[in-house]
Amino acid sequence: MYKAPRGTADILPQDQPYWRHIERTAGVLCQLYGYERINTPVFEETGLFVRSVGPGSDIVEKEMYTFQDLGGGSLTLRPEGTAPVCRAYLEHGLHNRPQPVRLYYLAAIFRYERPQAGRYRQHQQFGFEAIGDGHPVLDAEVISMAWQLYRRLGLKGLRLHLNSIGCKLCRPGFQQRLRDHFSGNVERLCPDCRSRLARNALRLLDCKQPSCQALAEAAPRSLEHVCPQCALHFEQLQKYLALLDLPYELDHRLVRGLDYYTRTVFEIQPEVEGAQNTIGGGGRYDDLIEELGGRPTPAVGFATGIERIVLNLRHQQVSVPELPHPRVWLAHQVEAAREEALKLAQRLRLAGIAAIEAPADKSLKAQLRQASAMGAEQVVILGEAELASGTVTLRDMAKGEQRSITQEELVTLLSPFAIS
Repeated sequence: MYKAPRGTADILPQDQPYWRHIERTAGVLCQLYGYERINTPVFEETGLFVRSVGPGSDIVEKEMYTFQDLGGGSLTLRPEGTAPVCRAYLEHGLHNRPQPVRLYYLAAIFRYERPQAGRYRQHQQFGFEAIGDGHPVLDAEVISMAWQLYRRLGLKGLRLHLNSIGCKLCRPGFQQRLRDHFSGNVERLCPDCRSRLARNALRLLDCKQPSCQALAEAAPRSLEHVCPQCALHFEQLQKYLALLDLPYELDHRLVRGLDYYTRTVFEIQPEVEGAQNTIGGGGRYDDLIEELGGRPTPAVGFATGIERIVLNLRHQQVSVPELPHPRVWLAHQVEAAREEALKLAQRLRLAGIAAIEAPADKSLKAQLRQASAMGAEQVVILGEAELASGTVTLRDMAKGEQRSITQEELVTLLSPFAIS
C-alpha cells in the first residue's frame, strides 16, 4: 500500500476548517493593507536560489530539491518564496508601477529537512513582500501586519523578537569580529558551525547545539557594530513600533536563515511550551533585487508556515469557523422518485442551493440516518405519493417536523441557504 512520502502530509476534510480560516484571514488582511496576490511557478531555475539564498547556505547545500529537466536545464522546487517574487518583479517590469509594490502569496515550499511537528519537506507558506521603499516605516508596517495576522487568527502569548544585522557596508566588519570570537574556540563548535565560520559567521549565532549556544551568547552584538545609517534606521523603526503599541524584545542572536537579509530581521514566537519555537519571521533584503540583475531596490517581507500556525491553533485550543456544508438532503423511496430527485437536485444547485442525493438502494430509514450523520438540516423526501401529487415532503431534522409543498415553493423556501 502506498503512503504519503516522508515529510509530507495529507490535509484531510476534518483539517480543512483550519486551513480555510487561515487563508481567509490572510486574504482579508492583505486587502486591508493594500497587498495584491501573486502566484509564481512551483519550480525555478536553480541559479535563482543559489544566487539569492547564498551558495554556502544550508538550504542550497543540503535542502533543495534540484533536478535536470529533459532540455538539460537545472530546475529546483521552490525552497522559499521571496526570490521567485523578486524574479517576477524584475521580469514583468513591476518597478514601473508606483513604489512600493505590495505583493502576497500562498505557495507550496519544498525543503529536504528532518521532519518534525510543524516542519515538513513540503509545506504551505503565506508571505508578503513590499518592494521599492527603504524607509523604516515600511518595516513597521510589515511587522504590524504579521502581528495582526496572528491576533486575528486568535493566537495569544506571542513574542516579537527584533534585531538589525547591518548592511553590506558595515556587516563585513561585524562578520570579522565574529570570526575572531569563534576562532579561538573552534574545538567547541559543532561540525556545521566549523564550516560556517569561513562562509557566513552570522549563521553561528543561530545554531541550536548547546556547545555553540554558549559561545554565541558571549559573541559580539551586531547593534554595537552597525554603521550610523543602519543605527538610525533601527532607531526609527523602534519609534514606529512604539507608536503602533507593538511590544518587542531585542535579540542579538537573531539573524534568520537566508543570506539575503539586511538591516531589520524579526521573528514571532509563541510562549507556549511545546509549540514550535518560531511561527513566522522576515526582514529587509535591500540588495536582493540588484543581486538578481535589477537596479538597487530596497525591500522588506515576511513569511509564515501554515502547518505551524495550525499546530499552534490546536495547541492553544483556538476554535475556528466550520466550513459550509450541504444543508439539503434528497431522499427517495422508489426508482421513479430517484430519477425525480436527480432532476430536483440539479434545479436546487442551479439556484445556488447545495444539495446531496441519497445513495441508491437504501431504505428511507437508512437515508434519513445518513442525512443526520452528514449534518443535513432539511431533507426532501420523494415517494410514489409525492410523484402522483407533484409535491415533495420537506422534513426539518432539528424540529422533527415535516410538511408537503410544491417544488416551486421548495426552491423559494430554501433560497436563504443559497451559496453566494
